[in-house]
Amino acid sequence: QVQLVESGGGLVQAGGSLRLSCAASGSIFSINVMAWYRQAPAKQRELVALVSSGGSTHYADSVKGRFTISRDNAKNTVYLQMNNLKPEDTAVYYCNARVMLRPFDPNFDSWGQGTQVTVSS
Repeated sequence: QVQLVESGGGLVQAGGSLRLSCAASGSIFSINVMAWYRQAPAKQRELVALVSSGGSTHYADSVKGRFTISRDNAKNTVYLQMNNLKPEDTAVYYCNARVMLRPFDPNFDSWGQGTQVTVSS
């Protein structure tokens, strides 16, 4: 059983900053990719950023230069530093981890419960 617990969401004015955290716990052998997704009302869930176990990162064009994803492999934790927030960043943000429970097991996707980020204009 794997649990992802997110924290750090909230209400902020446009131009402000927030930092999201997501800690994975359980009987985990390894975590490959960790990522943040978001879903705004009436929209599909979209990838915001991801980071590999080796530290390679990828960002959605809409957040490049404003958001930074990072991870602490020793703590099985991923972070999302969000700067210069815009009203269009308002969404529920979900943590995702591609987890391996035992050596040679297939990876599977685990999701957090989501944390609300609201940016006022």
